[in-house]
Amino acid sequence: MSKSARNKNARGQSARKQNALTQRQVPWGGIAFFTVIGLVAVVAVSYAFLQSRSTASAGSSIAGLVEKDGLGRDHTSSAVTYATNPPMGGNHDPMWQNCDAHVYDQPLRNENAVHSLEHGAVWIAYRPGLAADQVTRLAAKVTATDYSFMSPYPSLDAPIVLTAWGRQVKVQDAGDQRVEAFLRAFVKGPQTPEPGAACDGAKNTP
Repeated sequence: MSKSARNKNARGQSARKQNALTQRQVPWGGIAFFTVIGLVAVVAVSYAFLQSRSTASAGSSIAGLVEKDGLGRDHTSSAVTYATNPPMGGNHDPMWQNCDAHVYDQPLRNENAVHSLEHGAVWIAYRPGLAADQVTRLAAKVTATDYSFMSPYPSLDAPIVLTAWGRQVKVQDAGDQRVEAFLRAFVKGPQTPEPGAACDGAKNTP
């Protein structure tokens, strides 16, 4: 073998040794691990951000929507004094009012109804004496919508009041488009403190 060939062969062997050494020195396993951790963190942060935007925006375009956060959630068998009528949330009875598309013809106990709101239900309350065709129209919406219930409510300051946990809107007529919009936004909506909780199997009478 010529001297030139020997030198070329030596250089090739040296390069291969250097490459092998470099590959041994680079901690590829650690790099892959931290790359995966980083991607998981990015996905988690993105998901939380989207969820917060969803919660903030749900129903926000409904005219007259009232929102209230920071409501108590303790169970109590005692009567509770609420800030609004109907109440939008707060401490409540351990037993929820059945809210599986249920139409009640008598007023409900606030403390049981509020527990249903905690489970993601929408409560449609109407002023006693509301025209029969209006009541029928509301009842049709409720019977077609799981996690909703309706009842008369004495002394309402509006003919119809729709309430979810921490959300409420008052309307004058059952045909108001805000009724459908409220149901779409808040039946098992992002405001629900206990998503997945049952809406039946509890109190079935006023």
